Amino acid sequence: PWGRHATGLAEIAAAVLLVVPKTAAVGALLSLLVITGAIGSHMTKLGINVTMPDGTEDGGTMFGMALAIFLASIVVMFLRRAQLPLIGRGTPR
Repeated sequence: PWGRHATGLAEIAAAVLLVVPKTAAVGALLSLLVITGAIGSHMTKLGINVTMPDGTEDGGTMFGMALAIFLASIVVMFLRRAQLPLIGRGTPR
């Protein structure tokens, strides 16, 4: 369970960073890192169609949401690339 708790804390931190305009780029980067791990889990262990504890299947909804978050994180990072440490220096707006 510690991995799930750490992942949850990272997701909360990313969400908080995303809503603050000055830290949105860093929040998008953190979100991208966390969701890349989630997509990796779907591709290796969980599968696209996840079976819930009650036996029902989600029909790929969680995987679809993970892909949407992945793409949204990339868009925010691109739009706010000038704010990213190391990468942002010298990048045109």
